[in-house]
Amino acid sequence: MMYKRFLALIFTHLSICLSHAQVAKTSELFLQMKKQDSIFFERSFNLCDLDYLNKAVHKDLIFFHDQGGIQNRQDFLESVRKNICGNLNQKPIRKLTENSLKVFPLYKEGKLYGAIQNGVHDFYIREPNKADRHTNRARFTHVWLWENETWLLKEVLSYDHKEPNESTAAIPVEKEIESWLKAEKVPALGMGIIENGRLQKINVFGTLDKERPAPYNAIFKVASLTKPITAIVALKLVSEGKLGLDEPLDLYWKDPDLGNNPWMHKLTARIILSHQTGFPNWRYMHESKKLSFAFEPGTKFQYSGEGYEYLRKALELKFGKSLEQLADELLFKPADMKDTHFWWDTSMDTTRYVRNYDKNGNAHETVRYYKANAAANLLTTVEDYGNFLVYVLQGAGLSQSVQEEMHKNQVMLKDHDYFGLGWEKITGFSNDEYILLHSGKDPGVSTLAVIFPKSKNGWLIFLNGDNDMKLIEKLLTEKFYLGTELWNKK
Repeated sequence: MMYKRFLALIFTHLSICLSHAQVAKTSELFLQMKKQDSIFFERSFNLCDLDYLNKAVHKDLIFFHDQGGIQNRQDFLESVRKNICGNLNQKPIRKLTENSLKVFPLYKEGKLYGAIQNGVHDFYIREPNKADRHTNRARFTHVWLWENETWLLKEVLSYDHKEPNESTAAIPVEKEIESWLKAEKVPALGMGIIENGRLQKINVFGTLDKERPAPYNAIFKVASLTKPITAIVALKLVSEGKLGLDEPLDLYWKDPDLGNNPWMHKLTARIILSHQTGFPNWRYMHESKKLSFAFEPGTKFQYSGEGYEYLRKALELKFGKSLEQLADELLFKPADMKDTHFWWDTSMDTTRYVRNYDKNGNAHETVRYYKANAAANLLTTVEDYGNFLVYVLQGAGLSQSVQEEMHKNQVMLKDHDYFGLGWEKITGFSNDEYILLHSGKDPGVSTLAVIFPKSKNGWLIFLNGDNDMKLIEKLLTEKFYLGTELWNKK
């Protein structure tokens, strides 16, 4: 009786707190708490990172469960260790029920000191080589406190547990996508959705290597999605007046293969970022294995990774810094990209790397690179690259004139299809909307980034298999994920 009365008091207290207006789903606080929910459960519950859990819960944590009673911090940590992480062959998995999350701010004297999350989540049992088995659904209310620049979980209510039935079936979107991946022999998919200039959703489906579940912060190789990163670094230097957009780069670098060819003097950041160098994609594809011009720079389009590498060498010699250093200073820090690497450096968590697979579902050999390439091989997460796309939509810290040059039609590919500086540009939409996009393709790698500069919408797709086209087509046409609803908001 005392327990029921105590729970009633707790719910009364929370109902008072929840009477404050919930924040909009586009607000900064909602996005922070949605991210916090995702990280907390993925790391502590799904992946059993107990060191993380120990740091993420408040020293005075109280946990209320409608079937398991009341636990303090020590009891809660021990329960997770024993009951959630004790048998990895029958591992409980938690997933937030789509669109159920609500967030309510907590203020004291006008200053935010915490937040309340309220929502519904589903629980599954994951067994090797079997589909996740849906076991129950429950409601939750979490109280988070903001202390020492960190969110700490202070109070938990887990209640209204129900066995699965038709009304609590597995999330249709996730179930559907998982079936697509299996059908196409692509083990993992990473997705990010941007609406109204905010990274609203991060999802990673499937496995790292056909065995280990891919976490929300899985690290993908993204192939040519490296190029927009390099482009923004160069444009930041232009915007700061440290590099001329039309400054000849042979002042700093001359490729030995080109000898004294006078066309080298025509190579500028503008020419390279719009793929008008006249270079092949890669010199090793040429019979001579040497770099050469196929046509005079600036006269037409030809996609070239060699051009971006030429730019990298020129920038590194001009500024006396590596591309990694320049990117960290000019881009990674302001764009909040904390988990992005040009190569397999010591800070990369190799246990989160997503392996790559061929069209038959066989693993490609994992090649580790130990030198930056300005055109390819970037290693990143959905969250980091999604933050980059948001940063670009916000102007990327570029001057107005440089922003205009980036979005300008630098060279025509075909009707309504151009290349700007670092991005392909597709026009012809209503309300003068247009798309900036870039894709990436390597053995076992297929990536796509799309943003709508006017409406501030966009999406991001990472796949780790060669059978990509059917999956991308489905993701771009299915209304419930990347299709009609988001397209109509452009």
